[in-house]
Amino acid sequence: MPMRDYFDMLSRYHLWATDKLLAQVSSLSDAHYRQDSGLFFQSVHGTLNHMLVAELHWYSRFAEGVSLKMALNAEMESERAATADALRHAVSRWRGWLATVPPERFSSRIHYSRASGEQVITPFSATLGHVFNHGTHHRGQISAALTGMGYSCPEMDIIYMLQAEMKKCPA
Repeated sequence: MPMRDYFDMLSRYHLWATDKLLAQVSSLSDAHYRQDSGLFFQSVHGTLNHMLVAELHWYSRFAEGVSLKMALNAEMESERAATADALRHAVSRWRGWLATVPPERFSSRIHYSRASGEQVITPFSATLGHVFNHGTHHRGQISAALTGMGYSCPEMDIIYMLQAEMKKCPA
């Protein structure tokens, strides 16, 4: 599978799983949404905001060649609906951008600055993989918090998305 196709699949999954999680999160009471659930960014709200910040950081680095200077725990949106909308929008941008990436770029490096100003050089494809893995990591944290609060969690494994896609387009 060509790298672009692989990352296209990951970008589809990233949006699909984020949509599923946000749909479930919408059923939380505001108290549960904002309670400290022992997550690294405390609450579901804090974790969703961190995911949004990370999306903004990484997209600007990859697609725009710009490194943002914002804290990883910055609250980008205080309202639930605005947080969900902004995260959904940020996640949805990857697929269109990936279609513009020349094939040789996947075997190159990415140069960027951390929020602290430290210069970093990493492998392009492995770092792009981190972007999607990062979302999976935090969706998993929120899933654990939801079950701990007594809510059900959606099935978000990539295999479920692939199966659903195959039903739409059987070979």
